[in-house]
Amino acid sequence: MSNVTVSKDGVITGNTYDKYGSSNPVVRRLMAAFERDLDELFTMAAPSSLLDVGCGEGVLVQQWAQRLGGGRVVGIDLEEESIQAGWAQHTAPNLQYRVMEAENLPFADGEFELASAIEVLEHVPDPEHTVGEMARCASRHLLVSVPHEPLWRMLNMARGAYWKDLGNTPGHLNHWSRRSFVELLSRHGEVVEVRSPFPWTMLLVRV
Repeated sequence: MSNVTVSKDGVITGNTYDKYGSSNPVVRRLMAAFERDLDELFTMAAPSSLLDVGCGEGVLVQQWAQRLGGGRVVGIDLEEESIQAGWAQHTAPNLQYRVMEAENLPFADGEFELASAIEVLEHVPDPEHTVGEMARCASRHLLVSVPHEPLWRMLNMARGAYWKDLGNTPGHLNHWSRRSFVELLSRHGEVVEVRSPFPWTMLLVRV
């Protein structure tokens, strides 16, 4: 069971379903494939610093910060009680959290080697602009993933979820097939690797 989370200004920030810590065997199997591909792309990028846009409760960005050792890591997200509570639990000496929107990032050109957005771009009102901002702040790579559509909505409907919205998860403003997502990211860099862990699309992009 998942619950929609809403920021103080009324923006749906996602849901509280813990896919990383789920005990559901189906979810665990799907997440194992997702995490394997994500880890492989992160290893290929080999960043020494990173900006994680839409870091949520900080589960993933904390893991990355620990891998980077002393490398600078910044995670950003909206102001929402469960998100900031997660930040307090997922800390690292080289990890800083900041409350901000993704539309206009207050960082210098190329300030981070890698900019990531994992299951985030489907939520932002202007993904083209957000990806452009991420590419501006990154000196080497982007690492991004989104739900694979229309497969995602079909799976929701198959499990009886969100029927009145034709399977669309609350807060999902944008929808991409693998091809259309590659086209979006290709306008901001060279797509060097594409992965499709069911039911997601994941890209590593050289900027």
